[in-house]
Amino acid sequence: MVDFRRIGLDTNALIYYIEEHPVLMKKVEFFINKIEDGDAIGITSYVTMLELLVKPMREGRFDLVEKYRTILSGKLEMVPLDETVSIKAAELRAKYGFRTPDAIQLASVIHKKGDVFITNDRGLKRITEIKVLALEDI
Repeated sequence: MVDFRRIGLDTNALIYYIEEHPVLMKKVEFFINKIEDGDAIGITSYVTMLELLVKPMREGRFDLVEKYRTILSGKLEMVPLDETVSIKAAELRAKYGFRTPDAIQLASVIHKKGDVFITNDRGLKRITEIKVLALEDI
């Protein structure tokens, strides 16, 4: 596999890892291990935090809320939604028709000069501004 140094992670990839999905966890684990070992930088947007925290908050699982916050703030570069990211996300929505959360995620990783974006949404592979790897294709 290509030696990626700046790895963008979609929410679904992190969910598969954190919740230990029986098949997809192993596929994302390669990238998470590179980040944890310091061989790569992990990048995601604050959309990921928003999306990850909904279910545990709904279920009153504040232990998981803290676990997810610790994971996200520990080894990942969290990208805020600022003017630059917003404009890039709008460009991606206009060009590809991506949903707003996906456009923000991609724009955040592009803004931080990511080499690759790891997701399980094959529809995002149409983008030409960054390499997208769908976990099911790995």
